[in-house]
Amino acid sequence: METRSTPLENRPRLPRIALSKRNRAVVRALNPMLVIYLEASRDLCETDSILFGAALAVCRIIGAKLSTSGRTTGQSSAIPAWRTRIEERIAKARALIGRLICFRSGNTRPRIVRTVRMAFAGTNVSLSQPDIMQKLTERIDDLKQKIASWGKRIRRYTERSTRFNQNRLFQSDQKRLYKSLERPMVSGTGPVLNQADTVAFWRSLWSEPVNHNEGPWTEVVASQCAGITPMDPVTITPDDVAEAVRRAPNWKSPGLDGLHHYWLKGFVVCHTVLARQFQEVLNQKSLPSLFTTGITHLVPKDQVLEQ
Repeated sequence: METRSTPLENRPRLPRIALSKRNRAVVRALNPMLVIYLEASRDLCETDSILFGAALAVCRIIGAKLSTSGRTTGQSSAIPAWRTRIEERIAKARALIGRLICFRSGNTRPRIVRTVRMAFAGTNVSLSQPDIMQKLTERIDDLKQKIASWGKRIRRYTERSTRFNQNRLFQSDQKRLYKSLERPMVSGTGPVLNQADTVAFWRSLWSEPVNHNEGPWTEVVASQCAGITPMDPVTITPDDVAEAVRRAPNWKSPGLDGLHHYWLKGFVVCHTVLARQFQEVLNQKSLPSLFTTGITHLVPKDQVLEQ
């Protein structure tokens, strides 16, 4: 399959698909086809590639839109689409006002004249009329009023969106809401951290092995725990995998592999293979890098960042 040799960061982003009967039927139809590939799977990484390829096939069959540029690790822009559209209107109106003022000041370059004619398109106003200066002033005032109206709309929509998000956050996580009210989130302020220095700092904490000297207290704790009955060996069954997947949200943000829980729920034939491979990992006490690698986003806490 094409996804087996593709690096995780180059995989396309799987979209959220509608929970319709047609889409569920496509997922169910692919289940028996995966048995041959899953039986030949050697480890969790290969199983993940097979499941991702199957999910990609479902998206192509149902006609879902796929991104071709790969998945980015950066955070997406927080500016909503409606605000971007209104700001574009304001920018165009301001540019038009500037050209109308230039024409009123005596600038008759062809590009300026062409813009003025487009501004009065659909009206009975001609540039040769004696009251053209008055018409220009009225048109400029009209554009200024529109800009003011659009600005008020942005403020009104922003206030409404803020109230909505705060109400929703209050229902789910009150502690986080109160923290956001005490210290609003700051983004894009202060000096930019050097990427190489940041990577080197966190790599020194997470990637370099360190020999710890725990001290004599560890021996005391070990002697106190010597009489504790060891835990019975854990056996992972397909039912355990199915139960864990069932309680997980469908479209929660995936890991580096980009595979959502929805696909683990839909491809039920993978539960047996996952149970066996997780049992092998548990017995070997070693996880593949797919499960131990993450993405770190640096979020500034204060307006002034100290290097």
